[in-house]
Amino acid sequence: MAKRIAFLRGINVSGQKKLKMVELREQLKSSSFKNVETYIQSGNLIFDSDSNDSVSEEKEIHGIIKKEFGFDVPVLVIAPSSIETILKNNPFSRVKETKNLYFTLLHQKPLETNISRLNLSDYPNEEFHITDNCVYLNCKNGAGKAKLNNNIIERKLQVMATTRNLRTMLKMLELAQ
Repeated sequence: MAKRIAFLRGINVSGQKKLKMVELREQLKSSSFKNVETYIQSGNLIFDSDSNDSVSEEKEIHGIIKKEFGFDVPVLVIAPSSIETILKNNPFSRVKETKNLYFTLLHQKPLETNISRLNLSDYPNEEFHITDNCVYLNCKNGAGKAKLNNNIIERKLQVMATTRNLRTMLKMLELAQ
């Protein structure tokens, strides 16, 4: 059985797609997922799975949410080792103000032309670095004032993405240990 992490995109944000984690946890436990845990209300899940196929796990979680709650919610399933690698490769790891560090997790590798286009963009008070599976963000004035947000990244890179702060990433890794 493998430990897995799932991130749901766009739930419980500004009153949109309200989804109680306790209810989702119970639905997932009654399916093929075991030892399901959640962290805060923004769609962070840890579970055990007999499968090691993230695509099928994403589809199953997506289907359960669609059927039971009526929401079309993008789901990203990732191994804890991938989170470790993302954190280890953080180009902003020496930044003192860690509360301004964010990780936009990409569902698939973006096309080089889209990466180049985003790299040419200028976002004052924001630094970013793009890899195959993550856009690292240093929002110097905080995420609330950032112009480079999840929606812009998705549009420019043309891939599904979901963003988490450093604290959430570290907590998910801790819970998965």
